[in-house]
Amino acid sequence: MTLFLIWAAVTAVLVLAATGLWVVSVRRSDASIVDPFWGPAFLVAVLGYLLLDPDPVRTRGVLVAVLVGVWAVRLGVHLGIRAAGHGEDPRYAAMRERNGPSWWWRSLFWVFWLQATLVAVISVPLLFAVASDAQLGPIDACGALLFAAGLLFEAVGDAQLTAFRADPANRGRVLDRGLWRWTRHPNYFGDALLWWGLGLFGLAGGGPLVLLAPALMTLLLLRVSGVPLLEERLAETRPGYRAYVARTSAFVPWFPKDDAR
Repeated sequence: MTLFLIWAAVTAVLVLAATGLWVVSVRRSDASIVDPFWGPAFLVAVLGYLLLDPDPVRTRGVLVAVLVGVWAVRLGVHLGIRAAGHGEDPRYAAMRERNGPSWWWRSLFWVFWLQATLVAVISVPLLFAVASDAQLGPIDACGALLFAAGLLFEAVGDAQLTAFRADPANRGRVLDRGLWRWTRHPNYFGDALLWWGLGLFGLAGGGPLVLLAPALMTLLLLRVSGVPLLEERLAETRPGYRAYVARTSAFVPWFPKDDAR
């Protein structure tokens, strides 16, 4: 089986899974149930690549699968717990209101199948990492370090935000301590960083073009579904958020403007 056929088969599985999830979302009137499955979908993809690869399982493929599994499970559990009992996420609720009665079928294309397609595209470096028979080397070590740093950033940022939200005294306030003092989105920055790390693993089998995948992930976080949607809502609901934006880096950690020398 060629790499393209392996990728196509895994993509088909992802689309079928997304369709099943969409059916559940229609019954529950909650399209945001798609979010906790974002990370696990990548685990499905990399495991599919491993299972369908006709050659023996290699060290690089196992290592990448383990790294993706750690990230996917942590993120899926975190998002699942965060969403439990809170109803539909305001972002999806706003889309539902804008689209009216047609949202039930539009969400299949613009939420569920779109997510499945993005997972298939962004996971391409994982496919090349699994298929490569090259020995692990310095580039892979750099990839592992970037992944570890990104996962740490994402996990710590999420933990700090969870603890902040759990304190009733912080209702309506803006978190500007810990990692959130240095960047407005430490979890998104960490997510981008770890995907650049995974992209380096794919270089062994796919060459420089595989880095288009982490570039796409970074673009989505910075310009499409991450920072813009979240900040638009926070600017409307948090009185001090605009001042926080003015002094704090949006993505890459840097000194707050009031600390700059």
